[in-house]
Amino acid sequence: MSGEVMTESTRRRLSDRQAGTVRRLTDAAVEEVRATGFDGFTVRNVARRAGVAPATAYTYFTSKNHLVTEVFWRRLSTLPPVRPSPEGPRERVVAVLREIALLVSDEPELAAACTTALLGSDPDVQELRLRIGKTIRRRLLSALNPDRAGRPTPEEGRVLNALEFAYAGALVHAGMGYSSYAEMADRLAEVVELLL
Repeated sequence: MSGEVMTESTRRRLSDRQAGTVRRLTDAAVEEVRATGFDGFTVRNVARRAGVAPATAYTYFTSKNHLVTEVFWRRLSTLPPVRPSPEGPRERVVAVLREIALLVSDEPELAAACTTALLGSDPDVQELRLRIGKTIRRRLLSALNPDRAGRPTPEEGRVLNALEFAYAGALVHAGMGYSSYAEMADRLAEVVELLL
């Protein structure tokens, strides 16, 4: 993992001290959402839990959606790179989708909060959503063809689009409570079986 992920906020570059504050806020956000759920979650309460002033928290995060989306982004960013393996593309893609789907699966309150937050409309959420989407797309392309650098072939592009739609739909499906995030991973595996 690059050090840049841990020292760069959506909004600006951070000093070590500022990065520590952001890390405390994101850790406190996870604790707060566990304690209150997303409906009771506020940036002010997260700031209190992190031991910083609310104004300081708002310096880094414009909204609760921004803060929770940052938590998801940081977890996604810590996944190890997709490595070439003797398995076929189907198995590699299933593994990539499973690890992404399971990032927050053992924390139902956080999983639901991430689903809601990722749909937020504020510019900082949109920026993070773009980063998240690009990262997921790169991981899927690496799984489809580990030797490919850069742009997918037209066929790979169509498969990537279908996989991204399947993932987004599964995320919303799980967020609505129709399935668990663990079940979402299994259903995504079924979609990969159909596509590949």
